[in-house]
Amino acid sequence: MYILGISAFYHDSAAALLKDGRIIAAAQEERFTRIKHDSGFPINAINYCLSSGNISAKEVDYIGFYEKPFIKFERILFSHLATFPKSFISFLIATPMWLKEKLWIPSLIRKQLSYQGEVLLIEHHLSHAGSSFLVSPFKEAAILTIDGVGEWSTGVCGIGKDNQIELYHEMRFPHSLGLLYSAFTYYLGFKVNSAEYKVMGLAPYGKPIYYDLIMRELVDLKEDGSFKLNMRYFSYDHGLKMTNNRLDKLFGSPRRVPESEITKLHKDIASSLQKVTEEIVLRMANNLYEETGLKKLCLAGGVALNCLANSRILKETPFKEVFIQPGSSDAGGAVGVAAYIHYTILNNKRNFVWEDAYLGPGYSNEEIKGFLNREGLNYREYKVEELLKLAAKLLSEQNIIGWFQGRMEFGPRALGNRSILADPRNADNKDRVNQKVKYRESFRPFAPSVIQEKAAEFFEIDRDSPFMLLTFKVKNNRIPAVTHVDFSARLQTVRREDNLLFYGLLKEFGNLTGCPVLLNTSFNLRGEPIVCTPREAYLSFMRSGIDYLIMGNFVLDKKEMAPLKEEFSCEKMFAQD
Repeated sequence: MYILGISAFYHDSAAALLKDGRIIAAAQEERFTRIKHDSGFPINAINYCLSSGNISAKEVDYIGFYEKPFIKFERILFSHLATFPKSFISFLIATPMWLKEKLWIPSLIRKQLSYQGEVLLIEHHLSHAGSSFLVSPFKEAAILTIDGVGEWSTGVCGIGKDNQIELYHEMRFPHSLGLLYSAFTYYLGFKVNSAEYKVMGLAPYGKPIYYDLIMRELVDLKEDGSFKLNMRYFSYDHGLKMTNNRLDKLFGSPRRVPESEITKLHKDIASSLQKVTEEIVLRMANNLYEETGLKKLCLAGGVALNCLANSRILKETPFKEVFIQPGSSDAGGAVGVAAYIHYTILNNKRNFVWEDAYLGPGYSNEEIKGFLNREGLNYREYKVEELLKLAAKLLSEQNIIGWFQGRMEFGPRALGNRSILADPRNADNKDRVNQKVKYRESFRPFAPSVIQEKAAEFFEIDRDSPFMLLTFKVKNNRIPAVTHVDFSARLQTVRREDNLLFYGLLKEFGNLTGCPVLLNTSFNLRGEPIVCTPREAYLSFMRSGIDYLIMGNFVLDKKEMAPLKEEFSCEKMFAQD
């Protein structure tokens, strides 16, 4: 049985294909269109998923969409009416898009795919819950989903048991932890629904001196984690901006101009916001444990990408095990709705655990070689064992490598198949990769990847972290390039059975240097999605300070490359971010 899940029209549109309950393909539309966080109808991702299953849309048994558009439109209408006339311009912009396209999802899907079967619409947070619990290793678990907003819900608590999910407590719009974080992302001069992770990375550079102010003026927080926001300071419920002049006055400064200097004020606000976020999440989690008594927790929604909050749940609540899948934002809803249809609606026994993120397009050595030859590029070909030894040697000699292997990752993290790699022992590599490769802010941290069995030698770790969604303290100063200012690291532990080639590279580097750890960041330049194809990998390689590109069994040396026949502007890239 084939079930296709679709998420679209808000943030990170995606598609996922399940066969008999197992994920066989999943991808975000941005990887095909090259529009970061593309929110359009994910026709390219859908076509990829269908081709991976070697089927046509006509052979799909069910298609699921990750929310109920009419209920969401109801919320938009009520919100605009409640805030009229301030909402008038926003209403004029939003309503035509809904009336023309977004309300008619089943018809749109049938038309785009020439599909005559059933299209099921599932609530947004139920899709989030399904994307975590139904593909988790847990037979029974508490469930917590937190994001910006779905239809009305912004956060939901529940229980999963076998193939059933029961959601009961909910937070409702406009009171939203995800939107609170996005509002401050906007105020700090970063792009909403894109750069919230920058705020999280900036937070350790400041002090939470505005925590009490935020809790006194903006957030009315209860012991159970529920809260109300003081909407006098926000505009997202009625306008085209996230915040208003009252927030400027509260902090004594206007909104930061994008790309301008980041001051102590901005760092302290980021730190304070992160502390508020963690406090709310901890109260929610503790209350959920008190209500359920369950020691296993499944997290989903955009806020579940906040690895600092996730880690505090494990350290400071009674939950002993937490499962977070790699695409926890709206993209993961495509998996969630398909899993919910297969396991819950159709009452099939669960038979799958989501253990790796390598669900996107992959390219064979023959396909890569064909591209290299068509472009007339200089390259050298190696057998796998020789390739790993050479890559480890190049990294130890302080070269930066673009690493393009196997199937592309699903979700925002590069996990060893579409990665930029460097030696973590050299502190200078942090600035080199930030400035010369990624063209991004100097405060941005990098994540380490380590072979699973050696993780405890370098980090204070007591569990696996396969998806880079948890932070751990670094034990010593051996890997400064991936040690954040607060001595933590957002860690990926790599098992041999999950990624044989990347594991082999880490182990070979460890054999050579005594350090089976690499700096691992996503293979993209600032403002761009992670690369998908060999051509995109080559262009990013040529447009940046990457020294070597390794695709499949082929190695390209920057010194042997002819210049690109194009004009390329870093300033243009910054404008997209």
